[in-house]
Amino acid sequence: MSVAVASVKKFINEPADIVKESLQGLGQAHADLLRIDEENQLVLRKDAPVAGKVALISGGGSGHEPMHGGFVGAGMLDAACPGEVFTSPVPDQMLAATKAVDGGAGVVHIVKNYTGDVMNFKLAAELADDEGIKVESVLTNDDVAVEDSLYTAGRRGVGITVLAEKIAGAKAEAGGSLAEVAAIARKVNDNGRSFGVAFTSAWTPSSPAPTFEIGADEMEFGVGIHGEPGRRREKVKPAAEIVAEMAEAILGDLDAPSGSNVLAFVNGLGGTPTIELYVIYNELAKQVKERGLTATRSLVGDYITSLEMAGASITLLKLDDELTELWDAPVHTPALRWGR
Repeated sequence: MSVAVASVKKFINEPADIVKESLQGLGQAHADLLRIDEENQLVLRKDAPVAGKVALISGGGSGHEPMHGGFVGAGMLDAACPGEVFTSPVPDQMLAATKAVDGGAGVVHIVKNYTGDVMNFKLAAELADDEGIKVESVLTNDDVAVEDSLYTAGRRGVGITVLAEKIAGAKAEAGGSLAEVAAIARKVNDNGRSFGVAFTSAWTPSSPAPTFEIGADEMEFGVGIHGEPGRRREKVKPAAEIVAEMAEAILGDLDAPSGSNVLAFVNGLGGTPTIELYVIYNELAKQVKERGLTATRSLVGDYITSLEMAGASITLLKLDDELTELWDAPVHTPALRWGR
């Protein structure tokens, strides 16, 4: 059934039920990998808790799929806490997830730097500690577009979050300690930077209007994943010019001397065709090469979306042997899988 909300069409029944029904669908489609706790609105690794393994949890508002539920599985997250659309999950939800996946070695919370996420995960960690569960919290804040935004104090957490979840997940799968898993996640955040651009707004299922208004010939340069304003609003330009500016913003902030290896991640925001994402990657590869860097690893696709927003983000992660080995390690989740 297709329901029209104002002038936008969405495959929904009732707007209030979209998260619950989407999670039910995720669980049925990937029953071999995960299970859904409907009471607490959680996505859990099917075999969790894994005895003796450090567990990883992340979460945030829904509407960014496949982040985070699509990254639950072997070699990545043990649980995801989805809030309502563009709304942080609540502390009780995060505590329930922490207790559900704790295998006795402690739990790492990977938290994007948005005020609600930070506050609620902090409270959940304190409650878990009261129950004898050791928790390490890792904050991602890789967006170089703006320093403060509508939802944050400091930089927003965006594309590096997925890379941190994958690499820290591999460390946990390999038997890393709580301190080691948290340290590698922080290392990823410290060595990665991101930047996003949007051509259109997202439109939440219950809203009579888009998240923001933008002209047909305009783009938001430095947009956030909820539609937060960027550095400026300007006319759309050719891909080569857009990507050159994005790369300059990232590499002007990231300490990546000539000769460095990087992981180049081009992420679609939900409404950009894959053919265009590879145009972006082609331009990004030129920018990386011109600066004496080598993209030894890559990821291209829709991994952190903003509903149907047309746009893309770029993330560059400076690699060393340790990060490369952990990135290459097997992973098996609904949205990311290789090596098994």
